Amino acid sequence: MTIHARCQLRWASRLLALLGLPLLAWHIAMASEDSLPAPPLGYPPLATEVMVPSLKKADEELTATTDAITAAQKIERLTDSPFMPLIGGQAQMSGDTSLNLDTTEASLTAEPGPTMVETPAEPIEPPPLVPLEVMLDWYPSPQHAALFVAQALGLYEQRGLSVTLSTPADPDVPLKLLAAGRAELALSRQPLLHREVDRGLPLIRVATLIGTPLTGLMLREDLDIDSPAGLAGLRIGYATEDGLEVLLTALLHQYDIRRDELELQRVGFELDGAMSAREVDGVIGSMRHLLPRQLNDEGMATRMLRVENHGVPLHDGLILVANRDRLSKNRSAMRLLVEALEEATAWIIEYPDEAWELLIDTEPGLDTPSSRAAWPDILRRLSVRPAAIDHGRYARFEAFLHKHAMAGTLTPVERLATDLGAP
Repeated sequence: MTIHARCQLRWASRLLALLGLPLLAWHIAMASEDSLPAPPLGYPPLATEVMVPSLKKADEELTATTDAITAAQKIERLTDSPFMPLIGGQAQMSGDTSLNLDTTEASLTAEPGPTMVETPAEPIEPPPLVPLEVMLDWYPSPQHAALFVAQALGLYEQRGLSVTLSTPADPDVPLKLLAAGRAELALSRQPLLHREVDRGLPLIRVATLIGTPLTGLMLREDLDIDSPAGLAGLRIGYATEDGLEVLLTALLHQYDIRRDELELQRVGFELDGAMSAREVDGVIGSMRHLLPRQLNDEGMATRMLRVENHGVPLHDGLILVANRDRLSKNRSAMRLLVEALEEATAWIIEYPDEAWELLIDTEPGLDTPSSRAAWPDILRRLSVRPAAIDHGRYARFEAFLHKHAMAGTLTPVERLATDLGAP
C-alpha cells in the first residue's frame, strides 16, 4: 500500500469515526493489504506496519461526546435562570455557547446535586410598640373605665401602642408634668384646662371620656344647707385648683359671698377622710358619684349641690389633655389611642356586666360597694365619641370665666381643644 493510500485510509477512518459512522469505518479498517492495488513500480516497500485505530475506543469517545452534548442541551432546556446549573464545578451562563465538554462521564452520569440551598425565612418581627404614658387625674375609679378596659382587651397593642397608666401623687401634678414635656397625656377636667391655658401653659384637649360634670359641693346632711347661699362661715375642703379657683369661686360669685368668709382647707386625695373626721363641713371635688355612697357606708349622710344647677355652665367632666407644642410629634399615636378608647367605650355600653367584671379583674381595688353602686351612673355618662368636640360648650365656658374675671383673655376654642381625627 502506498503512503498516499495509507494516509487516505487513516484520515477516512478518523473522519468516519468522528461523524458517527462506525460501520463504514470498520469496513475500511478491516480491508487487507492484499485487496488493495499493488504499489507502482519503482516505489520501495514500506518498512512500517499499518496501525488500525481501535473501533471500540473511537466508539466510546463518540458516545461520551454525544452524551455530553445531550446532557448540556437538557440542562439548558430545564433551567429558566440566567445561570446554568453547576457543571464540573463551574457555573455556566445559559447564553454561553462555549460549554466545556471535557467533563468526565462520571460527573455527567452522577446524581445531580441541588442547584440552590433553601433555608427557612427569617421570622418577620413586628415593629416596636410606640410608648405612651397617660397620667390619671385621680386614683383609679370607675370613671376611668374606658382606659382600663381598652388595655385589658388589648386594643392598644392592636394599634401598635404600649400605654402606661400612672397615678399621680398629687391631683394637681399631671398637667404640670405634661406642660414640662415629662408625659405625653394626662387626664383632667375642662374647667382646669381653661384656667391653665389662660395662665400660659401649652395644653390642649384631645378627647372626652365623660361629657358631664363630675364635680359637686358635698355638705354634711345635718347642716341642712341646700344652696351655696348658706356657705358663709363654713369650713370647706378642696382637692384641686380648679375646684377652688374656678368652681367654688363661681358659686360664691353667684351669691355675693367673699372667699374670706369661708375657712378653706386643701385636703388633696383625702376628701373622705377629712369629711368622716369632721375636719371640714363640706368638700368640693370631682368624685360626686362615689364619695356620697362611700361616706354613707361609713355612717355619714351627705347632701350634694351640683355646680351646673347653680350657675356654672355645663362642661366636660373628664378629658384627655396633650402638650400643644408637642402634638405634631405624637399626633398619630394619640389618634390611635383615642380610637381604642372609642372601641372600648362601645364594648362597655354593649356588655356592661362583662365590662365591670373585666374592670375589677384589671384593677381589684375598684371592687368596693361604693364603686359597684356608682357603676350604672358612670355608664350613662361615658362619651361614645371621645374625639368629638362641642365647640359651643368650650366657647361658652371660656366666656363665663372671662365675664367673672377668672380668665384674663378670651382664648379661641382652637387653642383649647382639637379633634385628632379631623382632616
